[in-house]
Amino acid sequence: MKIVHVETLISRGTFAASDSWQAIRAALHKAIRSADWPPGTGSFTIYPEPGKKRRAGSGVTPIKAGPMARLKQSGWKLEERIAIAARRQPGKIDAVLYTDSGPVAVEWETGNISSSHRSLNKMALGLLQGKLVAAVLVVPSRALYRFLTDRVGNWDELVPYLDLWKSIPCKQGVLEIVVIEHDAESSEAPRIRKGTDGRAIE
Repeated sequence: MKIVHVETLISRGTFAASDSWQAIRAALHKAIRSADWPPGTGSFTIYPEPGKKRRAGSGVTPIKAGPMARLKQSGWKLEERIAIAARRQPGKIDAVLYTDSGPVAVEWETGNISSSHRSLNKMALGLLQGKLVAAVLVVPSRALYRFLTDRVGNWDELVPYLDLWKSIPCKQGVLEIVVIEHDAESSEAPRIRKGTDGRAIE
């Protein structure tokens, strides 16, 4: 899997400038790049079929599963709940690494575009409340998105709202979006089976 863009929305304070964050960030990017399809090939080759129509395109599970397993092996906690709101708590965070400076959160977008907004809002709130020291959302590029489940969260549809998240008034913390893309396209690659939740209909 390729990382084609990293958008830094917030980078403030001592942790953002620390060697610790740079090491965590580099390890996270390495885990992201480890996503492959077919499994074991070392690269991500997508079946080039648009996903708009029913029973067309590919699912998203392998994009997240491999990297999440690597993070778990490195000490990250998966499906972790952190009390980041003063009122009703948002949902679990996909992966959390507890550091001496505070928790680092990663959300991997495999849901629809509205869930991308919820993920960013959840993590921005965590930074604002001082409950997180860094947070990263991983989303597909437009080039990858068109072959996946229709309406899955993607970079292009987040772009109009970037200034909103950049304006979050936290004094300390990091908020980034990592944009990913397949390495190759091939009609000989197996189509990734879709899930059965929401709009991901086989």
